[in-house]
Amino acid sequence: MFSTLSAYRTLTAVVLLLTSSLPALATEKVWDNELRRFLKDDDFKYEEFMTEEEAVKTILPKSQRVRKELIRLTQDRKELIEQRIGWKFPEDSFDLYIGETGDKVDGYAMIHNTIGKYKPMTYMVGVDPKGNCTDVELLVFRDAKGSEVGKKRFNSQYDGKTVTDPIRINKDIINISGATMSVRSMNAGVKRVLVLVDEFYLKPAGLGSDTVAVQKAERGLLGTLFGN
Repeated sequence: MFSTLSAYRTLTAVVLLLTSSLPALATEKVWDNELRRFLKDDDFKYEEFMTEEEAVKTILPKSQRVRKELIRLTQDRKELIEQRIGWKFPEDSFDLYIGETGDKVDGYAMIHNTIGKYKPMTYMVGVDPKGNCTDVELLVFRDAKGSEVGKKRFNSQYDGKTVTDPIRINKDIINISGATMSVRSMNAGVKRVLVLVDEFYLKPAGLGSDTVAVQKAERGLLGTLFGN
């Protein structure tokens, strides 16, 4: 049911090329402005905080069953997602877990790999049936700095975020000094997960952001008409 963390199935050839070339870049004396020196091979570390299976159980703890689906993006759908989040990405498929109890969907959990400063970090984002972010769990961190994004005192900021929130530093997310690239990377990943769930699951069920926007507009109009 669960894939291993050693297989980055959601990373495309572009990301794999970047990560595989990093040792070579370090050997070629790449300067790091934050460290104020050239990179060395031992600047990169591998920290595993939990497995994919543990993350799913953490995010969907009460579901009677959890099934896994693969989201595949057509070019048109990919361009739509990119337009909604405001940036391009190389992946065209994503693994998604759906927690269910009876005939009710309890929530969604999606694995993401996004580049921190030099290497990808692996994390899982939870989304409830209404499109609110419920949890972010860091699974693996591979860069020299920035693993603080896995701490609850930081990533609890994502709780309750929806596709309508900026999810940006200095907007609604407080940065971590010395880990700006990791924060930006996780911000982008959380936003992308929320949009993917919205497009593929909530909108088809009539629960998406478009429906919510119409309902808010209607409530606002009624309030104006009747003075509520």
